[in-house]
Amino acid sequence: MNKTFDRIAAAGILLWIGAAAAPVHADEIADFYKGKSVNIVVGHEPATGFDVYARLLARHLSRHIPGQPNIVVQNMTGASGLTAANWLYNVAPKDGTVMATFVHTIPFEPLMGNGAARFEAAKFAWIGNMEESVAVCGISKVSGVTKFEDMLTRETIWGATGATGPLVKSAAAVKNLLGAKMKIVSGYKGSASVKIAVSRNEVHGICGLPMSTILSAWSDIYNSGEFRPVIQLSGRKQADLKGIPHVDDFAKSEDDRQIYGLIFGTQALGRIYLAPPGTPDARRDALRAALLATMKDPQFVADATKAQIDISPMTGAEVEKFIARLSTASPATVERVKQATRVD
Repeated sequence: MNKTFDRIAAAGILLWIGAAAAPVHADEIADFYKGKSVNIVVGHEPATGFDVYARLLARHLSRHIPGQPNIVVQNMTGASGLTAANWLYNVAPKDGTVMATFVHTIPFEPLMGNGAARFEAAKFAWIGNMEESVAVCGISKVSGVTKFEDMLTRETIWGATGATGPLVKSAAAVKNLLGAKMKIVSGYKGSASVKIAVSRNEVHGICGLPMSTILSAWSDIYNSGEFRPVIQLSGRKQADLKGIPHVDDFAKSEDDRQIYGLIFGTQALGRIYLAPPGTPDARRDALRAALLATMKDPQFVADATKAQIDISPMTGAEVEKFIARLSTASPATVERVKQATRVD
């Protein structure tokens, strides 16, 4: 939780100046939201990291939205978040009363040629990101694996969600790119279901899980030593994970680094929030400002610390630029990513 918020504070000052210069505009926003509800749709099952973050946000967000609307969290599971994304784009009200959160791989499904992705990522109203996630592959003690190198010679079983989820794609990429002997069992509803499977010894591990989720929802088996990270997949090398290799250590060329960036680097979009296309700019901006203000709210920060979850926010504009940049990947790079994340 020892994160710096200089960038966020600067953005907040600019937003405050803009608001001070246009009080009538602010009054219009307050008049719209007063007495209404804002729904946060979580594209994953209850008790997952996405659900934990959303419910924490919901307890504090209203104070920072003009008019202080009621905040309601709803779970809409299906296709590892794709169901929620399609609903948000094609069905949800476009008036600023709906936001959604789902896994970071979803915005890139159209780029990857997934015909079931019925949206254009660039047209969403990107609100912001609560956490630039650090993801890992972790495995149970009973697997007999103590370090990543063991996975190159010993077959292990890995739990995952649907084909569009990072749990599947991360595991497949580690298997296909790094040569780990992994059997991938997909079809779990989310990380909470995989945790139960790990505890029952149905599977040995999980890939693509943020450390923030491990330190919160998985803390019991992590702190007991029954579950341990074996390779870092995203973000900078973490001091707390010293001795555990990073996937970047295995890159042999610039092409490899580009592939790893598109597969694993997108994890920086750990807890993204967005609204439907067509959301009025003024209301989008109000939600962006509210999200940033909540991230600095002492009550929110205290609750996040208590829940043992990391907060390292990105602005809505930063998220929008990040997605736009990665969406310019060449067809050859995209094809390599598709091959690397394919489950046999």
